[in-house]
Amino acid sequence: MTKPALSFAAVPGRRRATIELAGEIERRGFGGLYCPSFGDGLALCEAIALGTREIPFGTSIVNIYTRHPSDFAQTAAFIHELSGGRFRFGIGVSHAPANARLGVPTGKPLADMRRFVGELRQGAERTGDLPPLVLAALRRPMVALAGELGDGAVWANAARSHMPASLHGLPAGAHRADFFIGNMVPTCVCDDREAGAAVMRRVLRGYVQLPNYQRYWVEAGYEDEMRAIQRAIAERRTEQLMELMSDRWLNDVTLFGTAARIRDGVDSWRAAGVTTPILVPSSTRGGQMEAMHEIFAAFV
Repeated sequence: MTKPALSFAAVPGRRRATIELAGEIERRGFGGLYCPSFGDGLALCEAIALGTREIPFGTSIVNIYTRHPSDFAQTAAFIHELSGGRFRFGIGVSHAPANARLGVPTGKPLADMRRFVGELRQGAERTGDLPPLVLAALRRPMVALAGELGDGAVWANAARSHMPASLHGLPAGAHRADFFIGNMVPTCVCDDREAGAAVMRRVLRGYVQLPNYQRYWVEAGYEDEMRAIQRAIAERRTEQLMELMSDRWLNDVTLFGTAARIRDGVDSWRAAGVTTPILVPSSTRGGQMEAMHEIFAAFV
């Protein structure tokens, strides 16, 4: 059984425990470790580089608007060298509301990403080799750009049924064995499917309010759900959002249920073309640590 990759973050007060957890994830033979932007994913990746020996890891993702590309180049090259080539630098444009909270203007995503990658590579002329670049993608234009400029593409909360259509947007040059294709899949191991579904809806409640995700899920075949959610937001009925997330949509975007169902779901993601499913653990019984141990038990 080829185990999936896992996503985790270092939260205040448990940073050392998180690094120790990375070592346990490696010992258990999982397929990778990928760190989201919250909790300083780059700092966590540096610690993983020093605290592990073999497991591949990376950011999924770093927001390109938060630091200058030449500054990112120094850090990325540093971790790349420390890790012996195990690090992948996942980058993306994040979301306009998140950038607005930081006081960072969001420009034109495709043009900004193209400019960022160019400046990053210029900066690397002074800092050493860059790691493989993985671009965060949702809709087809960014997928195509990932294939043109990068060494991989990573989704978050993608629809499994739509993944073959998304991958069809990759240029011919991206169809190679070392091109990274990942998706961060919200996951809850539980015997009570109803409780697991409630956890998954809470996890995705913020995402369904983001316009870029709404457009993606419309493209993926969930127009009725997204239009209903847009109306509820416009009418300030946000308390109804969770009930507007259909079972059909939830089963396409997340994994929840028994250990066997989770394992079968990982296989389904691979069959859809995602070579590196990245499980983002949640639990009906506790926080990240509890959720991780439930994943461990599911993939003994």
